[in-house]
Amino acid sequence: MARKMLVDGELNQTNKEGAEYDFDLFVIGAGSGGVRAARFSANYGAKVGICELPFHPISSEVIGGVGGTCVIRGCVPKKILVYGATFGGEIEDARNYGWEVNEKLDFNWKKLLQKKTDEINRLNGIYKRLLSNASVKLLEGEGKIVGPNKVEVTQPDGTKLSYSAKHILIATGSRAHRPPIPGQELAITSDEALSLDDLPKHAVVFGGGYIAVEFASIWRGLGATVDLFYRKELPLRGFDDEMRAVVARNLEGRGIKLHPQTNLTELVKTDNGIKVITDHGGELIADVVLFATGRLPNTKRLNLEAVGVEIDKTGAVKVDEYSHTNIPSIWAVGDVTNRMNLTPVALMEGTCFAKTVFGGESSKPDYRNIPCAVFSIPPLSIVGLSEEEAIEQVNGDVLVFTSTFNPMKNTVSGRQEKTIMKLVVDAETDKVLGASMCGPDAPEIMQGIAVALKCGATKAQFDSTVGIHPSAAEEFVTMRSVSRRVTARGKAKTNL
Repeated sequence: MARKMLVDGELNQTNKEGAEYDFDLFVIGAGSGGVRAARFSANYGAKVGICELPFHPISSEVIGGVGGTCVIRGCVPKKILVYGATFGGEIEDARNYGWEVNEKLDFNWKKLLQKKTDEINRLNGIYKRLLSNASVKLLEGEGKIVGPNKVEVTQPDGTKLSYSAKHILIATGSRAHRPPIPGQELAITSDEALSLDDLPKHAVVFGGGYIAVEFASIWRGLGATVDLFYRKELPLRGFDDEMRAVVARNLEGRGIKLHPQTNLTELVKTDNGIKVITDHGGELIADVVLFATGRLPNTKRLNLEAVGVEIDKTGAVKVDEYSHTNIPSIWAVGDVTNRMNLTPVALMEGTCFAKTVFGGESSKPDYRNIPCAVFSIPPLSIVGLSEEEAIEQVNGDVLVFTSTFNPMKNTVSGRQEKTIMKLVVDAETDKVLGASMCGPDAPEIMQGIAVALKCGATKAQFDSTVGIHPSAAEEFVTMRSVSRRVTARGKAKTNL
């Protein structure tokens, strides 16, 4: 039987596998991974539909927007605020470079917020045009799966539309998690933090991950008093321990008050603000409390259990190495799978999906040597293995090279803030297993280092590379002396 596909209300007849489908692919979620998969699949000749919730900067179960978390309420608007926050310190440092700066610096939060909003509106439009230019049919509404090859889209006015598809791709991302403590409704998440009407005077941030560290840096950089609470001894669990210690020291150096190994137990509304109560019996008053305690996969309303799609205890969609679920016609990419939750990784997964399903080329994502950054002030960036991971995974000895120095810019400005760089090397093969840096421009530098590690560079090749002088980046090719040698399965030792 010839297959029929619905194209803008008309039936086009094809002869593929004798089934009738409205689409070759229907994607639920138009964030980074979903849009990439949709566009690339369409470029391979597939008939593609995609649905996304109505646009709004603050997400919920019924609002979202084309572009997804990264573009609308994540990486992009956050980085804009980081830029804004960085200027405060830059202006202060400029005094020692001869710039006559008035003693009082004024900052207009509403102006920055409007610029941020203008930019995400622009990007939302660009993403829509990318889909249109690829001939992907965009539907506004909430999608759910009602059968192995059938999706239902509820439009904003409540109208329900039903479509069949040979393949269904789940790309609904994740949503901020709120810890279940009394008064939790008084706190905000990163969504609201990016759209506050007023800049907080005193902010409490609860969490030790990159979102917590970044917002603490942003608000402090813009002049707020900031208290950062987290459960572990150091922030940024999972990163290199030596780098974590440096980030903590820098946060304190910038004026953020750290509260390690401390939980929040209750929030209470008062006439003066929000009373924050800790598990150590401490109390303080803040006008904003940010919960940055992780994110959960956005699967609750997808009807997955009814269709038989397996999910784990966090709600993440279980997939194989090709992003395939246990249902032959259903796939998933991005944060909803809770593999490696980074925007460029979602893009990679979406690309591999399109190649595998429509490009005739079996392709699985490669999660080795993926660089990432924490946009604290100054930022941290890494690629490859941390020192602790290398010690655990390598059979032989691990060589650690470090360089700690005062950046040239700071020697004149007078800012007391060290930059630290690290290379982790397999002693037997000389292969560089990991690189990390905390200091100005770390993400820009690390992107180039990531290429080297992807190519399997050795320490000897780093050493034979001519540096760019004067720059901080040249330190990566001039670290000649071993800081420490760690015996296999030994314990990492730092110089801190």
